Amino acid sequence: MTQSPFPARSQAGSPDGKNFSTLNLLEQLSCNSFVTLIMLRLSLFLMLLGSQAIAQQQDEIRKSIYFDGGSYYIDEYQAGDLAHWLDSIPNLLDKYEIQLISHTDPIGGKRYNEMLSRLRSEAVFDILVQKDIPEKVIHVKDWAFENPVYSNTTHQGMMMNRRVDVILRPVVF
Repeated sequence: MTQSPFPARSQAGSPDGKNFSTLNLLEQLSCNSFVTLIMLRLSLFLMLLGSQAIAQQQDEIRKSIYFDGGSYYIDEYQAGDLAHWLDSIPNLLDKYEIQLISHTDPIGGKRYNEMLSRLRSEAVFDILVQKDIPEKVIHVKDWAFENPVYSNTTHQGMMMNRRVDVILRPVVF
């Protein structure tokens, strides 16, 4: 009989007392394969990420606009999608302040990416102003390639970092 690679379970079904059905299923398989272990870790990561996203959504609403490498062009699809998203939020100007956070990948150096980050946030800013959103409620932070959310060591991570996050934060009275 082989020993399971999974940690001992508490009575509720998982090491931290939460009942995750994916964890239970994988434990029942009692498979020592590398793939199963990776699947378990990925499942747990996705569950934790989901709970963080739910908590974050209660405080803010977020939409990302993605760009090609070295570009600040927003295609018609993303521009229309952003406009539709903004239109779908009731009392937008009464309830939220808008923050634009711009990111880049590290290709091209610091000065280039600072400029590119600024051009990207300006492109999104222009769409918001065209939607009759007053400039005074839009706050901009250009991070360039500092503080990446995704790893810049992979092609996929760099693609995900080429973006401007449009964040609606509730106005606190």
